Amino acid sequence: MRTGVIAKKLGMTRLFQDDGRHVPVTVLSLEGLQVISRREMDKDGYTAVQLGAGTAKAKNVAKPQRGHFGKAEVEPKAIVAEFRVDEDGLLDVGAEISADHYVAGQLVDIQGRTQGKGFAGAMKRWNFGGLRATHGVSVSHRSHGSTGNRQDPGKVFKNKKMAGHMGDKNRTQQNLEIVGTDVERGLIFVKGSVPGSKGGWLFVKDAVKVAAHKDAPFPAGLKAAANSNTAAPADTPAEDVQAPEATEGQEG
Repeated sequence: MRTGVIAKKLGMTRLFQDDGRHVPVTVLSLEGLQVISRREMDKDGYTAVQLGAGTAKAKNVAKPQRGHFGKAEVEPKAIVAEFRVDEDGLLDVGAEISADHYVAGQLVDIQGRTQGKGFAGAMKRWNFGGLRATHGVSVSHRSHGSTGNRQDPGKVFKNKKMAGHMGDKNRTQQNLEIVGTDVERGLIFVKGSVPGSKGGWLFVKDAVKVAAHKDAPFPAGLKAAANSNTAAPADTPAEDVQAPEATEGQEG
């Protein structure tokens, strides 16, 4: 089992296939997704990686969190989450995950917080049919009707479907297909809709009801180290650079 990712929902668009068909997709963005810490079996009793995404101003981050980010040598993150992994799926602290963590055709489960609709009536919230629109019903056609059971038990049971706060709940959609990725811009294109509003954070994991995709990288799709291109040229010209400085010092 490998780690999931924290992604930001950008909105919806469509992608055209080779045969001319278009597929509606939701665009997810990976913004500064890094490993902040890791949980190990001998020390914590379980194995997991803690990821952080986005950016936050230092003044808006609590002092203990600033110390946590400083220990990992990463910038303050807007959101932090833990993902359970196998022992061989642990990642190094500071590693940055890229969009090629997922491949086209792979199925994923996406968890997010649904859009809040505010206070809603029973018909809108629970899809009730409403009362009769003919004579016999006064100005209460959209009411939810009776709620009790006579004198016995003489109360309204909990979880009765009535008017109230609609939406704004954690929901998970399973077996959503990855249509494609854009590694350079850090984008993931998922077929169909996903929970949440634009700009909201989502948790994307490998689908639990199907086998792992054979082309998915393990333990993760990581970005190359930023200093890999600067370390190479420093080896060969080192002697050439020091030699002129030594001669100039002798001449002076």
